[in-house]
Amino acid sequence: MTTPAVHIRDLWVTFNHVPILEDINLDIRPGSYVGILGPNGAGKSTLLKVILGLIPPSRGEVQVFGQSPRKLRQAGSLIGYLPQRPLNNPRFPVSALDVVLMGRFGRLGLGRRPGRRDKEIALMNLEKLGIRHLAHRLIGELSGGEQQRVFIARALALEPRLLVLDEPTIFLDACAQDDLYEMIHHLKEELELTVLVVSHNIGAVAAHVDDVVCLNRRIHVHEPPPIGRLALESTFGCSVEYLFHGEIPHRVVRRDE
Repeated sequence: MTTPAVHIRDLWVTFNHVPILEDINLDIRPGSYVGILGPNGAGKSTLLKVILGLIPPSRGEVQVFGQSPRKLRQAGSLIGYLPQRPLNNPRFPVSALDVVLMGRFGRLGLGRRPGRRDKEIALMNLEKLGIRHLAHRLIGELSGGEQQRVFIARALALEPRLLVLDEPTIFLDACAQDDLYEMIHHLKEELELTVLVVSHNIGAVAAHVDDVVCLNRRIHVHEPPPIGRLALESTFGCSVEYLFHGEIPHRVVRRDE
C-alpha cells in the first residue's frame, strides 16, 4: 500500500479551550492537487500549520510521508510553503533572486551561505515560473502576480515533495488567479509534487484540482469536484446557490429565502 503524502487521524486543535479543528480525518494521496475550501475562521490555515509542524495538535496523529511534521521541519526538507503574507516588508531592498535563495536555507542549515549550485537552483525555479528575466529586480518593484511567482519559486527552491500554498491568489484579479492555478498544476506534473492549496475562489480551484476538502472546523466533504450545494451549505453555514458553467462550478452566492 502506498504511504499517503498526508495522513491525519482524530486531529483536534484547541486554543484557550476553544476547538479550532475537531475530529479531522484525512488522507492525501501522493501526486494529488487538493483544494481546501471554507469560510473565514474555519481553521484552514491552522490545518496547514499542523501539517507543517508549526502548530502541535491537541490530540491525534499527523504524518507527512510517514514522518512527523516536526521531524520534517527540523530537517528542513520535503515541504515547501507559501504563507498568506510571504514578505513582511515588500519594500525591503532585496532582489527576486535573493528572495528565492532564502528558500535554500532549509537545505543549507544555519550559518551556511548559498553557493553556486544554490544560485543555479534558484535561477532554474525562476525560469520555471516564467520570471527569470526579473531575477535582479527589487521585489517591491514587481506586480502582485510577479511577486507571488517569486514566492512560489522560493518554496520550490527547497526541492520539496509537498507544496503548501495558503491563499496564493488573494491579491490577484480573476484572470491572474486562473493563470496561477494552471501554472501550479503544470509544476505539480513536472516536478511530481503533491499540492495543498487553501482558497476562497471555489470556481478557480475546482477547475484545476483533483480533490476538494470543504472545511469548517470539521471536514464536511472530501471528494473530486464539482461539489454540490448541500455540501457547501454545510461548510459555509448559510444557504447558497452554486452556479455552474458546464461541469465547473463558478461562484457561490447567498440564496434569497
